[in-house]
Amino acid sequence: MKEKVKQKVSMVSLGCPKNLVDAEVMLGVLSTQDYEITMDEKDADVIIVNTCSFIKEAKQESIDAILDLAERKHDGRCHTLIVSGCLPQRYQEELAEELPEVDIFIGTGDYPKIAEILAEKSGTEGQLRYVGDPDFIYDETLPRLNSSPSWFSYLKIGEGCSNCCSYCIIPKLRGNYRSRPVDALVAEAEKLVERGVKEINVISQDITRYGSDFTDGTNLETLVKRLAGIEGLRWIRLLYAYPDGITDGLIALIRDEPKICKYLDIPIQHISDPVLKSMKRRSSESDIRDLIAKLRLEVPEIALRTSIIVGFPGETVDDFNKLTHFVEQSRFDRLGVFCYSREEGTPAAEMAEQVSERVKRERYRKLMRVQARLSFRHNRTLIGTTEQVIVEGFSEETELLLKGRSSRQAPDIDGQVYITSGTANIGDIVTLKITDSSDYDLIGEMLE
Repeated sequence: MKEKVKQKVSMVSLGCPKNLVDAEVMLGVLSTQDYEITMDEKDADVIIVNTCSFIKEAKQESIDAILDLAERKHDGRCHTLIVSGCLPQRYQEELAEELPEVDIFIGTGDYPKIAEILAEKSGTEGQLRYVGDPDFIYDETLPRLNSSPSWFSYLKIGEGCSNCCSYCIIPKLRGNYRSRPVDALVAEAEKLVERGVKEINVISQDITRYGSDFTDGTNLETLVKRLAGIEGLRWIRLLYAYPDGITDGLIALIRDEPKICKYLDIPIQHISDPVLKSMKRRSSESDIRDLIAKLRLEVPEIALRTSIIVGFPGETVDDFNKLTHFVEQSRFDRLGVFCYSREEGTPAAEMAEQVSERVKRERYRKLMRVQARLSFRHNRTLIGTTEQVIVEGFSEETELLLKGRSSRQAPDIDGQVYITSGTANIGDIVTLKITDSSDYDLIGEMLE
């Protein structure tokens, strides 16, 4: 009997790591059916574009990717183009009209049905749309194909967001915050570690919200303690911890648990109280300053990352100057700066005193210059110290140098460490002595 030829599927996932996990679930589901996963879009029968629509630039990147990959229906073997994620959840009617090349639209809550949807499409003409209420949350029983390097993975502990910041569309696209059960998360993490993962990056829109929808007192500390008990797991990194949810207990856990990276991503967005109030953020200037001081007192070696929005409606010169001064004072180890994006459907889009694009870009450039200078100075202080580094491959410039990340550098968003001496396997965690640095990267040599 002739063996059935499997259709080949290629995935392009855009946006944040939370989106990437959704893409990995889709790939996992398809890999258990009659589909073969390929990295080459030209060789794919089915192409999926998992999109982001958080801000204007993300929407444009998604549209560009869709149009580019639609060409594969002419110059490749692709017969089905799927667009999934936040973009169709937000704009399904407009996309269906403007992108006739797309065969299937799938929203943020229907992606686990990907195999069923493809089976239905095979017998129909015209576009299919699966964009329902965003109330789904995946569990450990769904297959997931980790697309990150084998030594690290993301663990999405909750879905949606209940913070309702005035500039953000996420609650409308993803629904209110829903926590995944602790046992389910530990089971998934154990599976990842069994496959060779050494570093788990804990993510959700706001990890400090974890457990807020439970009635048994379970919270982020409960979960992290359970994760720390997994044999073979070396690093646990906490990403997207909103400042008002960081408790003394969590700080103590970061300080005392060896497996937790001395690293915390705290999106503060601004420091001026009038701007924070307009953003509908729950933290004030004094709250943020006190938190940073407490973290550095309790965990002196901690690396702090934050994100900031410039050009929010009503942001005055004085507001921006205060923000700049705060960045200089606080000396964040990592800083992401974003120009405010006016998103329809959000309260901020209707606010008066919208800031011009020119002013936004000027403020963005100034803050990035300030941060580059601060980062360089900080990196120079690390020369002569030792860092635990996970080896991730060869340098892009030469195969004579290995590269990796320290425990205080998150994947994809932070700098790298270039290794000038010593040998190791990819995925090994080694000890380096730091010998030099640049604005964002470190250089070191392995210790015996």
